Amino acid sequence: MHFSRPLACPLALGFAATLSFAASFSGEAFGADATLTYTAQRGDSIPLVARHYLSKTSYLTSAELGSAIRHANGDRKGIFLKVGETLTIPGGISSPIVEKSMPVAKDFEVRAIYLTGLMAGSERGRKIMRRWRDVGGNAVVFDIKDSDGLISIPFNHEFAGGQKSHPIPELPKFTRYVHSLGLHAIARVAIFRDEHLVKLHPELAVHSRATGQAWKENGKLVWTDPSQPKVQAYDIALAKRVAESGADEIQFDYVRFPAEGNQKDAEFYFQKEHPKWQRSDVIADFLKQAYAELHPTGVLLSLDVFGVMAWQRNVDLAHTGQDIVKMAQHCDVLSPMIYPSHFFGMDGIKRPGDAPEHFIAESMQRFELITKDSGVVLRPWLQAFAWRTHTYSAQYILTQVKVAKEKGGDGFLFWNANNDYSKPYAAMTQVAANHKAYFRGDEAATAAVARPVQPALPPDPALKIVSAANHRF
Repeated sequence: MHFSRPLACPLALGFAATLSFAASFSGEAFGADATLTYTAQRGDSIPLVARHYLSKTSYLTSAELGSAIRHANGDRKGIFLKVGETLTIPGGISSPIVEKSMPVAKDFEVRAIYLTGLMAGSERGRKIMRRWRDVGGNAVVFDIKDSDGLISIPFNHEFAGGQKSHPIPELPKFTRYVHSLGLHAIARVAIFRDEHLVKLHPELAVHSRATGQAWKENGKLVWTDPSQPKVQAYDIALAKRVAESGADEIQFDYVRFPAEGNQKDAEFYFQKEHPKWQRSDVIADFLKQAYAELHPTGVLLSLDVFGVMAWQRNVDLAHTGQDIVKMAQHCDVLSPMIYPSHFFGMDGIKRPGDAPEHFIAESMQRFELITKDSGVVLRPWLQAFAWRTHTYSAQYILTQVKVAKEKGGDGFLFWNANNDYSKPYAAMTQVAANHKAYFRGDEAATAAVARPVQPALPPDPALKIVSAANHRF
């Protein structure tokens, strides 16, 4: 809920709260060990109190805390407070939550869905995660940084400014919640396609040979220079911060050069510093650095790659720099994006979106051959959306999962940019009758140390679901 009134109130100037430690877990929220009280002053409201107290409690959003405050104070209906009124603030914590990664083998059979940062940070997102767990899922991919460059978490870095809010304000709280559900936490970081960064710092963009200004891909300024050391250092620093906040796996997306636009006009830092290098050398060198920094933290490193790279066409390699053999040396998992609908113009099939058996099988076989003896795990992104197909259904989902498994996949990831998983839910409920045909059956290591789960609370009425195109190019 949004209020236009200013925040210049006693809460903004300092808390008039007192801490009294509880003798036992109160049940309002996982990890609670303290009780907070607050004496209302002029201009206070429950939403305002909740926003300012959020970091001192184990609740994940101010909307949830606001609901809990109402419940803890006689199920009150109104939001405005009387001067001198004393409120109980439930779920208090005496120190910041610290969460550590839950290690799993790199070939752990992940069964995951994807959530945007906005969705992951909402109560609706947590309902999706609970539903996914209940139907047999064991992992979730959530955005830390998408290709718009906006970051889901607070991050103190010179390149991370300009954001007023973050949908996941405290990542350790969020990863602890994910772990409490017994889910493997995969943090997605879009690397070199970063619209926010290049608009704030155009000097970090790819440059135009013709103008000397920032280069645009089909008229859009969206690409940082993948070979720019400052850009690489920024992305690695962000990934390390996430690894230290309880994520179990860091997933790099857009680990490539721009593949569209006027390529001859694009000028990159490496062409002067390393004139003998190809784009693939830049990507491999970056990944070598990133893996060396992240591997000691205990997290897995996975990489999203174009599905078409399985065909090893020279034009694709020259543009993207995604040399699968080189990339496999510096990661634990490769996740080819083998959405059938994206293979238009391939293999003479007019409607590839309606041929999931062919494209899943062909892609996995080719990736298996390319990565043979590398030790890398193949875990594909599968299509969970109806774009360019007339046959999208629960059976469509099952077909992809079954074929991917038969062709060497270790688990799968479902992509739907709108986070609509109605078809995967339906598919998962059909698996029970023939479980071994679809899954190996790994159980998450986090299940053994699951923490108390925060009870469901009313959804945030201010949440706005932002639609996005379901394809990634």
